[in-house]
Amino acid sequence: MKTVVKAMAIAAIGMLALSTPASATQVFATSYDTPNGDGQASGGSFNYWDLGYTGSGTTNVDGAALAGGLGDLTDGVVASDFWFNTETGAGAGPYVGWYAPVTLNPTVTFHFGANTIINAIAIHMDNSNAGGVFAPQAILVNGVAHAFTAPANGTIGTVNLTGLNLSGGTHTIQFQQAPGTWTFVSEVTFDGGRGVPEPATWGLMILGFGAAGSMLRRRRMANPA
Repeated sequence: MKTVVKAMAIAAIGMLALSTPASATQVFATSYDTPNGDGQASGGSFNYWDLGYTGSGTTNVDGAALAGGLGDLTDGVVASDFWFNTETGAGAGPYVGWYAPVTLNPTVTFHFGANTIINAIAIHMDNSNAGGVFAPQAILVNGVAHAFTAPANGTIGTVNLTGLNLSGGTHTIQFQQAPGTWTFVSEVTFDGGRGVPEPATWGLMILGFGAAGSMLRRRRMANPA
């Protein structure tokens, strides 16, 4: 009897552990869709394209629709200097830069594997205030505006969005811009944990509880009160 109860208790603890988010760890997108950055064709000094993007779309055309791949926004490279010191006419710099008169309020759609919880997003950006480059006026996640602290004027830095508790495989980030400004982002990272168990895991746990219950019934029949 005690053995069966102990087994059921262990199973219950295991189920709770599987259904509770784990400690924060980085979560990686499987792909993202984005309008390409803008550049000299739009009046920029250089080209601020997502040139190494691995999906479909023309990576050297301002504002072109890019889909199904990964690129500058998830390559692990966080710019350590201002756009005017890192970007070139070749368009291979660390930033993706969108110009409001051409690509207004760009939305980036990130895709993740199943069973993913996202609690925090870090967005690394330029707020140099040089050449019209400013932090966005607002940042929307899945269409909802989130309060944020922009990097200090004249600096580069990170915007941290926390307490999100996002579930599901697709999430959008939109940068809402002031008229006539540029938005420059070098990297977007995600922190999260393990979500609720997959259906197969639930099935195994239910079978385990059923087996434990059957054992308990057999012992009661063999040893009636």
